[in-house]
Amino acid sequence: MKRMGDAPEPITGGPKKMYNETKPVFEKTRNTVFSIREKLNQVFLGQLLEIRANTRPDFPVLTFENNKDPDFIQTFRDLHENSHRFAKALLDAGLRKGDTYAAIMYNYPEMMHLLAAGSIIGAIVVPIDPRTKGDKLAHMVSNSRSKVIFTTADLLENIEPIKNKIPNVAHIFVSEKPRKPATGDASKYRSMQEILEAPFQHVDYVSSKPSHPIQIVYTSGTTGDPKGVLNESFRFPVYGYVLSRYWKYDSSDTLYTGLSLTHGNAQGCTYAPAVYRSIKAVFSTKFTKSRLWDITRKYGVTSFSMLGGVAAGIYNEPRKPNDADNPVRHVVSAGMPRAIWEDFEKRFNVSILEWYSTLEGGGFARKPIGEGPIGSFGKPIGLFSMKVVDENDNPCPPNVQGEVIARIKGIPAFVNYYDNPEASKKKTMGGWNRTGDIAHIDENGWYYFDYRVGGGLRRSGDFIQADNVERVIGEHPSVSEVSVFGIPAESGAPGESDLVAGVVLFEGYERDPASLFETARKGLEANSVPSYLLFLDEIPKTISEKPQERFLKEKFENNKEDVFKAEDYR
Repeated sequence: MKRMGDAPEPITGGPKKMYNETKPVFEKTRNTVFSIREKLNQVFLGQLLEIRANTRPDFPVLTFENNKDPDFIQTFRDLHENSHRFAKALLDAGLRKGDTYAAIMYNYPEMMHLLAAGSIIGAIVVPIDPRTKGDKLAHMVSNSRSKVIFTTADLLENIEPIKNKIPNVAHIFVSEKPRKPATGDASKYRSMQEILEAPFQHVDYVSSKPSHPIQIVYTSGTTGDPKGVLNESFRFPVYGYVLSRYWKYDSSDTLYTGLSLTHGNAQGCTYAPAVYRSIKAVFSTKFTKSRLWDITRKYGVTSFSMLGGVAAGIYNEPRKPNDADNPVRHVVSAGMPRAIWEDFEKRFNVSILEWYSTLEGGGFARKPIGEGPIGSFGKPIGLFSMKVVDENDNPCPPNVQGEVIARIKGIPAFVNYYDNPEASKKKTMGGWNRTGDIAHIDENGWYYFDYRVGGGLRRSGDFIQADNVERVIGEHPSVSEVSVFGIPAESGAPGESDLVAGVVLFEGYERDPASLFETARKGLEANSVPSYLLFLDEIPKTISEKPQERFLKEKFENNKEDVFKAEDYR
């Protein structure tokens, strides 16, 4: 059986003398062809893992930790063989090139196998945040036309209520995890453990181009239903080989993340550099700010990635005498709050390397350690053109806010929203990626993030869909009207908001914040649950019936007796 990446067969036939005379040229050409083919194969995640398994089979590249559970270590051989086991399972389930399958789980090893399995047969993985539920989850699964779902038994309570809304799904595979009780009858579904215990069988690679999609990652859906972004196969090596060098990783590092592998940050900043550059990495099932520094000490972590809201949470932990006693050299940050930046570095004895990009490929900027002003996300690297422009696409003067637009130098921007050509066209109007981020540039060319277009709500790195929050709270029997708005985050993270739900009750109902918060927690992802409830007699509106946010904020500030905090009702 011939596999992609094997050396080409030697030329046969013809006079032996001619071969001997041309042997040096032939050998050079042969080696060049093999080198090019090997590099091309490394674009594809599945082939890359086989190459690594052939050269460093027992290298313990990934470690999964889950506090009280034993560590789960994956070598390159493990990753290679298990990805082929899952590729075989996909084929057996009827998937072929171009078909899609959803992976809904926390950071377990199976997520790594599922990311790579599709690249072997040309199928496309749809990683979905395990906190997603209800109509939002149904939309992602149905919109992506996923034929198979892979999930864990504790998440069945999110899957089973929407089964009638996802008719394309023919198979559901479930994995049961320690101390994670099933929330449905796991015996009704196929077991992922059976896949992992099956004998290894190499699956032939399907011929694909580097532009062939490897995954569909959904946006937060701030202006409607979440949109699926088709990520091409070449994006993994771009992050793994190229962009990771701007984060100053080297082979002696041990990387860490607790951010979800369904998010571009964990994939790009940790997973891709680990497998493409053979750098050890540690993954927590979930992020926990209280255990972060103990994890870094236990595993010798030298660098980890975080978002602005996460940074504030880490900083707000009680101070300890050994805060600075850790092996971390630098933190790769996206959105470090300016107010805590310098003290964060000093307190934890780390350096901050700030950077900026978007899921849709909206440029890449970074602020190298020790360079530039605190609060800036840096300057674009040489590969990208970035500008801050006004509503007429004119460059903004220094310190004047405008929208960030970006593209690879000399190449029109291209974004492919799955099954949404109009949104794709709008996103790249004029050949530039319209990021939707409002920023400004100082006199020396340093960029600063300010907020999202339209004052969109961002919380812990996620963009919140206000109308979905309003819908869930509005289903409470006492609620007549609800309007969700944002106030500056208590964390101080730039561009982040704390959520407030302004609520008007039907006549005859008493205020019951405990019941309303319970409704929100049952129907929403944790990150979308409002931090505050503001009870109102009426919602101030414009003549066109749009809520007037500035008046809502005034009422929040001036009528504290009407404000109730989520933390008080847990």
